[in-house]
Amino acid sequence: MKILMLTWEYPPRVVGGIARVVSDLSHKLHKDGHDVTVITYREGDAPYFEDDKGIKVYRVDNYMINPNNFIDWILQLNFNMIAKANEIMKEQGNFDVIHAHDWLVAYSAKTLKNSYNIPIVATIHATEAGRNGGIHDEVQRYINDTEWMLTYESSEVIVNSKFMKNDLQRLFGLPYEKINVVANGINSTAYSGVEKDYDFRRQYAADNEKIILFMGRLVYEKGVQHLISAMPKILENYHDAKLVIAGKGGMLDELKAQVEAMGLGQKVYFTGYLNAKQVSKMYKCADISVFPSTYEPFGIVALEAMLAGVPTVVSDVGGLNEIVEHGVDGMKSYAGNPNSLADSILELLFNPQLCESISKKAKTKVKNEYSWTKIAQDTHFIYQKAICQTMAERQAHQIAQENAKKEKKIKSVETEITNLISFNKKRQAYA
Repeated sequence: MKILMLTWEYPPRVVGGIARVVSDLSHKLHKDGHDVTVITYREGDAPYFEDDKGIKVYRVDNYMINPNNFIDWILQLNFNMIAKANEIMKEQGNFDVIHAHDWLVAYSAKTLKNSYNIPIVATIHATEAGRNGGIHDEVQRYINDTEWMLTYESSEVIVNSKFMKNDLQRLFGLPYEKINVVANGINSTAYSGVEKDYDFRRQYAADNEKIILFMGRLVYEKGVQHLISAMPKILENYHDAKLVIAGKGGMLDELKAQVEAMGLGQKVYFTGYLNAKQVSKMYKCADISVFPSTYEPFGIVALEAMLAGVPTVVSDVGGLNEIVEHGVDGMKSYAGNPNSLADSILELLFNPQLCESISKKAKTKVKNEYSWTKIAQDTHFIYQKAICQTMAERQAHQIAQENAKKEKKIKSVETEITNLISFNKKRQAYA
């Protein structure tokens, strides 16, 4: 099967979780014998074309016209994605299916579908309404409408959690059977051979301090502000604790100001951006990982922490709520509630046996339930459904056209017969 992946991020460009999902899925599909092509945005000095272990990766710029805003930038990017896809298909033939990842590639996916009659399978990784707690301005309305358009144009839609399936059905009125739940996966060997690096750890905390780790984007919906607010209660009961915040984002300055205002400067460390190797090391150095999101469609970072063997605390929202069973393979807290967060973290800090039990069960769960083998198989089945549906629609259209031609011919014959009968009657009347 020839598969075209459309995504605005792909390694080395990593903005959120989409890049890793597309990369890992593409590589597993390739290993399963499929021909996978990726068209994505070119950033920095990344090559325009790359053979990424069998994956054909084409990177495009946006137009050189200075965009007025992000929406214009995205539209320009889509124009170049369409042009690149046209070029590829002229040289290599058509694709069997287009896999579009989020609204940012909606226009290129729709155009290619209508031009070449190729079915779209769309993965909606998150919704604009979910990220912002509703739709509050015209830009958000535009993105929301584009999300709806992409789901409407798609033969099948993929989401990564039951929470997201319910959300899409509510927001866009999609038929429930059109929405397929396929969890994000993780490489089960990602942390094999990675050992605890004490010199690396000492960059962030003293040997006697327990590291409470947040890993992710510094944006409102990730809930880092609530974790910082939980620290006074944690430190009051457990003095040797250190909060390490790894990541970058628009809230960095605001969060640093919050830390200073609360007098936590010695107990909170902002690492900034960490590369893949540093992320692996950080997980191995952490004593507890915390993901206090107020909105989270899935939460692949939680899977990473669980696979790395770090006892994990999550808020009871979205996909995070589905990943963790409280007290069994992780701990839950009420979303947006610093007091609840502190209680769950303290329970782990004071209970090493619970930490050990949770870590073992969590690692087993991730390996068994979130393997790319199963996810690629499920995704391939959805591709087949979309292709079969398109073929059926095409055949139905052809049959309808043929029937219309037959009906037109029958009506023409009937008209001729009627005219002949009328002529004969008139002729007889004059005879």
